[in-house]
Amino acid sequence: WHTAYWACAHQYSSVYDYCRFGIAVCRQYSSAYPSVSLSTPLPGIPKPVFASVDGHEKYETKITTLENGLKVASRNKFGQFCTVGILVNSGSRHEAKYPSGIAHFLEKLSFSSTAQFESKDEILLTLEKHGGICDCQTSRDTTMYAVSAEVKGLDTVVNLLSDAVLQPRLLDEEIEMTRMAVRFELEDLNMRPDPEPLLTEMIHAAAYRGNTVGLPRFCPPENVEKIDRKLLHKYLQSYYCPQRMVLAGVGIEHEQLVQCARKYLLNVKPVWSTSTPANVDKSVAQYTGGIVKMVKDMSDVSLGPTPIPELTHIMIGLESCSFLEDDFIPFAVLNMMMGGGGSFSAGGPGKGMFTRLYLNVLNRHHWMYNATSYHHSYEDSGLLCIHASADPRQVREMVEIITREFIQMAGTAGESLDCALDICSTELSFGLESPAFQVTTLGV
Repeated sequence: WHTAYWACAHQYSSVYDYCRFGIAVCRQYSSAYPSVSLSTPLPGIPKPVFASVDGHEKYETKITTLENGLKVASRNKFGQFCTVGILVNSGSRHEAKYPSGIAHFLEKLSFSSTAQFESKDEILLTLEKHGGICDCQTSRDTTMYAVSAEVKGLDTVVNLLSDAVLQPRLLDEEIEMTRMAVRFELEDLNMRPDPEPLLTEMIHAAAYRGNTVGLPRFCPPENVEKIDRKLLHKYLQSYYCPQRMVLAGVGIEHEQLVQCARKYLLNVKPVWSTSTPANVDKSVAQYTGGIVKMVKDMSDVSLGPTPIPELTHIMIGLESCSFLEDDFIPFAVLNMMMGGGGSFSAGGPGKGMFTRLYLNVLNRHHWMYNATSYHHSYEDSGLLCIHASADPRQVREMVEIITREFIQMAGTAGESLDCALDICSTELSFGLESPAFQVTTLGV
């Protein structure tokens, strides 16, 4: 009966297509080679020439040190655009002898008015002529000023970078605007539903209490008014020196970048004078361990009529290694192998659906909202963390589950190791009535 039904349905469909689209749609096309495989060349067809990549081709990183101690590093790649940046060995971890928040201020003040450019708008217009964009990012140990633009505009790019880093005006109105921007960012940090930035701050504060990478990356509210031009110049004089800088470029010839560095960065006198750097903090990270807790009321920050669910977020971390040690790569693979994400994350290769935290945690415990692994590595230490979220009534069970995952890291890797290695190689070539959430971080 089923066979007869589908035969009649097929005939009806063919008649319908003929009536609607004409005879062409129902014509039975035949091939002169009905059994030829798609991988077999057809006779009379020219042999195709496919593009190939030389597996032995390697892009060499070249490094040159100038007379003043500035390092110039580059890697040439084919393309119309290049990216050039000045990286400074300076960040929130170096603020032990200064009020915390200076690096945060400098990030917001970047690419403002300089000795050559009257305003940030003039800088952006200059970059626009070369299809360029600029950005500044600060971390706990590095500050990066970067510009991406056409290769032919390299001279302008390096000139602009030199001026932005060494010749900022730091006008009073710019500093006041920065205070407003910092206050807004701190307010947004405390109100955003995503707790990850706040958790990262707290896990570092718990693991390295009061030293180096445990110092706050964001400016504390009580320090916003303390930071002025004089304090900024004093900090810049200590850390913004050629010996602590690297001019790095991708997509350009090395000799061309060195030539621009000699022209714009070799004998340039900074606006804060060229005296010998003093008060440079050379402290080594001291892992202490600890716990930091915070209770926040989120009842008035919902973006719509649906309140934010009441959740408890925890982050548990263990000391790992620095990026200079041989164990850095194994830790990176381990972090990929743990993976994880939110309970509503999309699947697919490279998105973590087959990582340990998905298979062992999210797939087995429906009440877990999130389970994600993070690895933070620095010059002298590192942190391997797992962030988890669940209903406050199940905090104890959530902590036990995450602790068990840490213990199981010492076991066999299994199939998840292959997935982690594939992802790493790809990257080298990436109660509801009262809406509140609790944040707990532990550096064990």
